[in-house]
Amino acid sequence: MPNTHCPCGKPQPFERCCGRFLAVAEAAVAAVPDAEHLMRSRYSAYCRKDTAWLLATWHPATRPTHLDLDEDPAPQWLGLSIQHHTQHDADHATVEFIARYKINGRAHRLHEISRFERIDGHWFYHDGDIQSA
Repeated sequence: MPNTHCPCGKPQPFERCCGRFLAVAEAAVAAVPDAEHLMRSRYSAYCRKDTAWLLATWHPATRPTHLDLDEDPAPQWLGLSIQHHTQHDADHATVEFIARYKINGRAHRLHEISRFERIDGHWFYHDGDIQSA
């Protein structure tokens, strides 16, 4: 039986976890309750190459004009671990995470402290600092 858990690591099916946000793209941004849920949904979007969700949840001040997730070789996303979620005030939060992946069979990890901002009730990824190993 295939693993039906959400790519974000929660023990729920994708459709009931991050899928409920990604399914309706921009309209769902308002439904994301906090920065950690947004971070998890963005990781799932990277796994599924959902550029619409990634762009819709990127802060307007730092949002790229487009994303190309068809890298060659493409990363094989292996897992997400949330280290800390800190709510600084009603509209600012950070999420420290480690995302594991493989490229051409070689293991890698991305360790980042991401900054999030809520604008008009919508959470957005602003930017992040990659942590060295």
